[in-house]
Amino acid sequence: MKIVLLRSFEKDFKKLPKQFQQTTLKKLSRLTTHRGHPSLRTKKIKGCENIWEGSISTACRFTYHIDGAAIFLRRIGTHSILEKP
Repeated sequence: MKIVLLRSFEKDFKKLPKQFQQTTLKKLSRLTTHRGHPSLRTKKIKGCENIWEGSISTACRFTYHIDGAAIFLRRIGTHSILEKP
């Protein structure tokens, strides 16, 4: 699968500490090859159609949706990114 970074994800990613950025890149490579890998702890977000969340670490999450053969990365950061506005 192809990964597409949305602008919101790019902005969030730049704010992460370098350590999390490196870990994120490793985890995202797993996402493309094995979306259900246990270390990603992916699950569908309740109340949102076709939006999923995954874990980089216990403190860092990312959200994405899938459209065709592409994974669109939406946000990355602390658990607060999962809160609805």
